[in-house]
Amino acid sequence: MSLRSELATIAGKSSYWFLHTFMNGGSSLPGKITTKIDPAILKHLGKNYDVVVITGTNGKTLTTALTVQVLKTKYDNVLTNPSGSNMEQGLVTTFLKAKNNKNKRPLAVLEVDEANVVKLTKYIKPVAFVFTNIFRDQMDRYGEIYTTYKKIIDGVKLAPKATIIANGDAPIFNSVDLPNPKIYYGFKNHNDENDIKAEPNTDGILCPVCENILHYHYISYANLGNYFCPHCGFKRPILSHELTKLGQLTPNSSSFTVDGQELSIGIGGVYNIYNAIAAYSVGRFLGIKPEKAAEAFQSNDRVFGRQEQINVEGKDVTLILVKNPVGLNQVIDMISKEKEDFSFIGLLNANYADGIDTSWIWDGEFERLKNMPIKKYITGGERYRDITFRLKVAGVDENIHDVEPNLEKIVNDIPDLPTNKVYILATYTAMMQLRKDFAEKGYIKGGIE
Repeated sequence: MSLRSELATIAGKSSYWFLHTFMNGGSSLPGKITTKIDPAILKHLGKNYDVVVITGTNGKTLTTALTVQVLKTKYDNVLTNPSGSNMEQGLVTTFLKAKNNKNKRPLAVLEVDEANVVKLTKYIKPVAFVFTNIFRDQMDRYGEIYTTYKKIIDGVKLAPKATIIANGDAPIFNSVDLPNPKIYYGFKNHNDENDIKAEPNTDGILCPVCENILHYHYISYANLGNYFCPHCGFKRPILSHELTKLGQLTPNSSSFTVDGQELSIGIGGVYNIYNAIAAYSVGRFLGIKPEKAAEAFQSNDRVFGRQEQINVEGKDVTLILVKNPVGLNQVIDMISKEKEDFSFIGLLNANYADGIDTSWIWDGEFERLKNMPIKKYITGGERYRDITFRLKVAGVDENIHDVEPNLEKIVNDIPDLPTNKVYILATYTAMMQLRKDFAEKGYIKGGIE
């Protein structure tokens, strides 16, 4: 270790200790301090780790959490970043907080922002990359989906021996020829004789070989499914891990069968089943038996801000992160399966971490809400005017729709809502503020490790 690396590590660990002892946490500042002293500190901090990188647009945090649950059935200590602090400084902080384990080579499962994959692989060569999906998201940062994927590929090219564990139902992950070993997972619960097309405004449905519109034998949602091109023969790759059966799906649970193994997770939504299959696939890659993965999923740990259930004075509150049209529409589809009356809270911010362009809400299927058993609507956040107007255009009943920009006031008002169940859909910084308010009132623990 160089003197610079040693000084940077000491400074970073000291700041982490101070923040978590006296200031109720902090996931970025220790990393910022450390990289300021030594920009190449990741090379030192991560040199002894086997690293699994999880990246993509939607599902990174849940996939990371489920993967850690699966791997803990075999590995004693898995380093991870559960709060979703997935940029370079957050990754550095994750390594700074690691406990020494001299008995065996440690394992790290890291959620990594798409644009930060290359910042990690410049110094650390992972054993595996996990690709969840690529959708339009924060276009001010990423641009279109192919630009986003290129950012990931730029990082992957620095680690050509790492195994890629990718969503085989996403055409974009089959569009670039890479030397890495590949494992694909996806849905195989359909008739291969079907010939259908995605909706006209769906992203990523042009064949990367001949640029004709892709056809599908089956579509799970958006552009994901068993795709093929009738013009040039481009098609979905052979799957290593296949979902062959969908069981009961509710807003709070999903059951399904992969490789003949029955699995269930305590979280709703078809999109989250993909995250579970990704975690299962990582487990199989690292030697976890299918039945052990099934047991791990049963632990039912709630994930930070991802369908996190919170008891607020007897109200069953579910907090869900939304950040782009595809994810939002999947969440709307999920809550449409709710049988009981519920209240709906929509919170919209437009900071850097949210994406400063809020036009994506117009691609959300909010029109479906008026057909659900919703007894109260509340809209708020820094861009409350935008989300309020969007729901007005969607046709929600103005007589049961309140507008409250102040998130702390919303937390105070939840006990007075007319339903036992409450669904809160919030962008990232709104979610963070809301969790802080919940913590201050004692409904949840402050911070997360």
